[in-house]
Amino acid sequence: MKAIPAEQLMPITEKISEKFWPHGWWKLMEMRIGVIPLPVYLLLLALITGFVATGKVPSDISVSIALLAVGGFSCAELGKRLPVMRNIGAAAIFATFIPSYLAFQHLLPAMVLKNVVDFTKSTNFLYLFIASIIVGSILSMDRAVLIKGFIKIFVPLAAGSVAAAVVGTTVGTLLGLGTYHTFFYIVVPIMAGGVGEGAIPLSIGYSGILHQAQGDVFALVLPPVMLGSLTAIMLAGALNFVGKKYPHLTGEGRLQPGEHDEMHPAEEAGPGYTDVGNIAAAGITAISLYMFGLMCYKLFDFPAPVAMLFIAVIFKLSRAVSPQLQQGSVVVYKFFSTAVTYPLLFAIGVSMTPWDKLVSAFNVLNLITIVSTVATLMATGFMVGRWLNMYPIETAIVNACHSGQGGTGDVAILTAANRMQMMPFAQIATRIGGAITVTLTLIAMSQLK
Repeated sequence: MKAIPAEQLMPITEKISEKFWPHGWWKLMEMRIGVIPLPVYLLLLALITGFVATGKVPSDISVSIALLAVGGFSCAELGKRLPVMRNIGAAAIFATFIPSYLAFQHLLPAMVLKNVVDFTKSTNFLYLFIASIIVGSILSMDRAVLIKGFIKIFVPLAAGSVAAAVVGTTVGTLLGLGTYHTFFYIVVPIMAGGVGEGAIPLSIGYSGILHQAQGDVFALVLPPVMLGSLTAIMLAGALNFVGKKYPHLTGEGRLQPGEHDEMHPAEEAGPGYTDVGNIAAAGITAISLYMFGLMCYKLFDFPAPVAMLFIAVIFKLSRAVSPQLQQGSVVVYKFFSTAVTYPLLFAIGVSMTPWDKLVSAFNVLNLITIVSTVATLMATGFMVGRWLNMYPIETAIVNACHSGQGGTGDVAILTAANRMQMMPFAQIATRIGGAITVTLTLIAMSQLK
């Protein structure tokens, strides 16, 4: 066979190389695991493995972000590829509970585990996420329907809480768990507002009234919180699937007909609204509002996210924020909801979701009682929301957040439902609804003692 002359071979090799570089490489860079380009993802995996092999994983913030991004998006990607399960929030479930299992079984390298736990607890970046989501979603709402939504949401929330308490207690009683135990140790913890704002103060109150060790009481009330949140995540994901089949039942994140996701076009017309400076200013504004909430907590013992939420509403209604800053807030919101959600869920799973507590609630009687409680809470929200001319799927999802694992549960539930813009209403359900539940329950227990 006659050899190809070198001068003829050069154009062929150049064409082959041109096909891959740069266009072929660009195609690889557009293949992503979450938001991470595939080549970068593989590089990060190799680097993390290398650091673990050397026996020291750096503790600086850049490495922590890389660990959370790789872990969170890897778990979420698995959930997104599962048939059927991907339609009921598998990405959020996997991003939260797979790392919880891995941490419990010591399957994560100790250095990686320590890095993630230390970073999560020392920075408390859950509240940076919530602040950015709340401020961005509030400032992007239509003013005319904003205040109506905040007033009306209490009706399905209150109705759902009462119905869930009645149905859950009745189911537990019929199953032989006892009325007193079912109500105070299963149903109430589900709607108490999570762990920090719900299970802990509830266990402290119970221990004081009943003269029992607070740790023993906490061990009883924590499992229903965890399993109730998991149930809410799955049902919220299922509702998102239902909404795609029956679009007339959902506003795709809007609570009421006539509500807009973005600002009025006249407000968008301001010059420079996409400027990077406006985005940075919006981020600092979100942090400032959160600090205002922290001060309210210090002075008045009022939940910081709720105080932040109300001041953001006041800013929106009074036109205290310029259209350019509002546009910056929307960009900040979209960045956090797209890039930070799954890494945050991974951090929550590793640091704040004890796998053993979740598993301890998995017996048939508890499971039936917990599922019936959460399902009733959401179904009532669905029906009452429809009666109030609100989108029933959205009101059911807000009610689901009342049975979530606090702020962490809100993130997971809204992620599964693909409705992160509803974080302000979720915070009302979790913080205010939980505080009312805990207060009324402790009063009732003290009277029954």
